Amino acid sequence: MNVDVTDWQAHVEVWLLIAGVIALGLVVQRIIGPKLTPAGESPTTPAQKRWFWSAVVLLWLASDWPVHDVSEEQLYLVHMVQHMLFTLIIPPMFLLAVPEWLARLLVEDNGHTRRLVTWLTNPLVAGLQFFLLGAFSHWSGLVNYSLESGPFHYGLHTLLVASAFLFWVPVCGPLMELRMSVPGQMIYLFLASLSPAIPGAWLAIADGVVYSGYDVPERLWGISVTVDQQVAGLIMKLGGTFYLWALITTLFFRWTATSGDLDPSPRRIHADAEAKAEAEAKAEQVEASA
Repeated sequence: MNVDVTDWQAHVEVWLLIAGVIALGLVVQRIIGPKLTPAGESPTTPAQKRWFWSAVVLLWLASDWPVHDVSEEQLYLVHMVQHMLFTLIIPPMFLLAVPEWLARLLVEDNGHTRRLVTWLTNPLVAGLQFFLLGAFSHWSGLVNYSLESGPFHYGLHTLLVASAFLFWVPVCGPLMELRMSVPGQMIYLFLASLSPAIPGAWLAIADGVVYSGYDVPERLWGISVTVDQQVAGLIMKLGGTFYLWALITTLFFRWTATSGDLDPSPRRIHADAEAKAEAEAKAEQVEASA
């Protein structure tokens, strides 16, 4: 298949997605927010607005023409860049855009939703599911089938993005009690930076065709299918690793510039407070029944 990147393609489903995200943001900002925040106070901060609009723009660029078409029909290396945007960059930007009051509205303090979210965003659970799904998403059979089935392809992307949101909550979620301590975040991200090493190295040294769906007669820009998948492996291994290491470095310098103390994580403080409150409530019940 000969793909001309100048041949514009309309993706109505992408436009509807972006329009829906923008509409949701406007509803939060102009309708829900003013009812739940003090009079005269903006529902969102300027920084949260910048994170939101930046994430929307990146989501649109990563999902629409020409990235969408090239990543699905010609170059796996573009597909890899797209996946990195969907999992490493866009989700944390959206999380940083969510005000605390909105997060508490969605997650009740003592309800079933809260317990489920707390479990799903536990660093061990969130990190493990992110690693397993990320590794599985590069299996050749899965990739080839996703190129043949549009609904499956979109479903896989949706699952990857949802997995990424859970992964990033312990680092930059809107609820501080769900975040790890800064040293914990650095260790968490360092371990995550090791996950692309195996599949990335495997792709980088592969000689044969791994993904037959990209083995088309006429190659875009003359890039062979083997060079394409090798570059994709390097992007996955080095790009993802260096990006996470850059975040770790930023966290380290911010941490040392403040106190540098090994404070307990907000998750642990909140859990201890809940356990103490529950114990006190039980003690009061025992005294009342005595």
